[in-house]
Amino acid sequence: MLIALNKPYGVLCQFTDRSDPPRPTLAGLGLPPDVYAAGRLDHDSEGLLLLTDDGALAHRLTDPRHKQPKTYWVQVEGEPADAQLDALRRGVVLNDGPTRPATVERIDAPALWPRDPPVRFRKTVPDAWLAITIGEGRNRQVRRMTAAVGLPTLRLVRVAIGEHALGDLAPGQWRVLQR
Repeated sequence: MLIALNKPYGVLCQFTDRSDPPRPTLAGLGLPPDVYAAGRLDHDSEGLLLLTDDGALAHRLTDPRHKQPKTYWVQVEGEPADAQLDALRRGVVLNDGPTRPATVERIDAPALWPRDPPVRFRKTVPDAWLAITIGEGRNRQVRRMTAAVGLPTLRLVRVAIGEHALGDLAPGQWRVLQR
């Protein structure tokens, strides 16, 4: 079984949390039993998360050797200059080494659901939206990449993994996919 989930902001990509008080987890979203996340999204990121009950499929979806591209819509603080976008396209050096080149383009603000809490708004600081596609998946990679070029991430929504797209799923909704 393969499931596409729109992971809401603030939900952990696991089914249990031992924190006190416990934080929201995937267990509260009514998913079928015996599935687990194939990959991760940070609690402060939103969007497409794939879940499966098939270990071999999970490996194919997450192993960097299979190069599943992941596409994100990223709201950044600041007005991106061509040099900043070019740096992201070439790959940037992070504390754990250089990233692979990324596909990066400016996009109009997408029609998304409201986020709770909302992204901070500052009249004196512009923001912009980028579509960024990467072929690897390090911890908080997109956030670290945009920060490395001077464009801090305000909101991050994953919209596709390989051939699988988020589509019109609302936060917390899921659907079974054909493999």
